[in-house]
Amino acid sequence: MRTIVLSTLAALMLLGCKNNAKQTEEDKSMDAEKETTSLEWETLFDGTSFDNWKVYNGGEVVEPWSIEEGAMVFNPPAERPQGVTYNLISKNTYTNFVLSMEWMIAEGGNSGIFWGIHESKDFFAPYQTGPEIQVLDNERHPDSKNGLNRHAGALYDMVEPSEDVTKPAGEWNTCTIKIDHVNNIGEVTLNGTVIVSFAVDGSEWDEMVANSKFATWEGFGAYPDGHIGVQDHGDRVAYRNIKIAKL
Repeated sequence: MRTIVLSTLAALMLLGCKNNAKQTEEDKSMDAEKETTSLEWETLFDGTSFDNWKVYNGGEVVEPWSIEEGAMVFNPPAERPQGVTYNLISKNTYTNFVLSMEWMIAEGGNSGIFWGIHESKDFFAPYQTGPEIQVLDNERHPDSKNGLNRHAGALYDMVEPSEDVTKPAGEWNTCTIKIDHVNNIGEVTLNGTVIVSFAVDGSEWDEMVANSKFATWEGFGAYPDGHIGVQDHGDRVAYRNIKIAKL
């Protein structure tokens, strides 16, 4: 009898811990939703022009980016000059902000959303300085087999999503990214659920970088004030309803 009682108590305690963890995630998601409704938003892409965007280390936005049905769409070119990429960055820079957008990845596709990009000829690509929130077809892209910290919504190669709430390739996902250097908080909300939380400065951030592929990358994550970016990874991807609010 005593064994049965102890086993029952242990099971109840485990269930309680799981429920508390779930409640914590739900509370975070509710707090994130309340915060986004009270912010003053600046439109970065309204579905009609690339006025707020440019090519990284380049000029105005050109093909293979285009606007289709209110979305900015990257259609990978059949041929491209060696070494040429078409990563886009915001014309303005941001430090503390909430970024909101929708993304849709093609089957087997890969892309990413960056912040803290330092545009310089010393760096040939945004990912050399800007941390990335992954955009991926988890089901089909081979990078998803390299770890959960490569899945959609992850802080790439550093923090994995707490759960998979992505919609399938070919469907729109709503993503909100919060970067707050004042309170040392970074958060990713995907389809209404907070799935990633992390420090953006200090020893915790340094430790994450040290344990990642970026450990020896000079300049990575070193620019709190930087551009927002979306990635040309060679696959079709679409973004729409892009807006940002300064904190």
